[in-house]
Amino acid sequence: MTRFPLSESDRALVTDAVTTAEAGTDGEIVTIVTRRSDDYRDTGLVWAAMAMLLVVALAAAMPWAIDAKVALVTGGWEAPSGALRLVALLLIEALVFGLALLAFRNARLRLALTPPRVRARRVRGRAIRYFKVGAEKRTTARVGVLLYLSLDERLAEIVADEAIHAKVPPERWGDAMVALVDEVRAGRPAHGMAAAVGRIGAIVAEHFPKTEDDRNELPDRLIEL
Repeated sequence: MTRFPLSESDRALVTDAVTTAEAGTDGEIVTIVTRRSDDYRDTGLVWAAMAMLLVVALAAAMPWAIDAKVALVTGGWEAPSGALRLVALLLIEALVFGLALLAFRNARLRLALTPPRVRARRVRGRAIRYFKVGAEKRTTARVGVLLYLSLDERLAEIVADEAIHAKVPPERWGDAMVALVDEVRAGRPAHGMAAAVGRIGAIVAEHFPKTEDDRNELPDRLIEL
């Protein structure tokens, strides 16, 4: 597991990469890294509900199993009534639901059992929210770019301001994402972010080269959340 927060040398590496990249462009690059983009608590609820439904399905397929559980309490001298079977089923469902919720208090388990598409949507959504707060329309020329990395999901997002988005298609960020993800998988997230920043800067510089009146409008430092 990658350490977090990052070290001082990691922070300096990313900050220096941003400063260098912005030296050739009017674009502003913001970098954010976080341990996890969501708690995925709803994952635990979904799996717990599915476990309850499984209990019902098993009871329908093997009704004798419920009778066996009731017999443990009544002694089995007579066949249980329908009401008693229902009470037993409800109690078993409640027990299974509670045990499942207890198991899913483990954040790593919730993350592991969350579908990849859901994780990707949560990371993308968090990146867009941070972009709207920290970078969108925060520059005079609308040339802000956010590089967002979520470590536990091992997912990253690049979100660009309107001027950049109008000229740079999403697929152009592919090399930057590959450079980032390769280093993250190798346990070097700061090196990955620095490499991605360099590629982002080169792309933005093609359309928004450095001008004499440009000023630094957004922080170069790595933001850790």
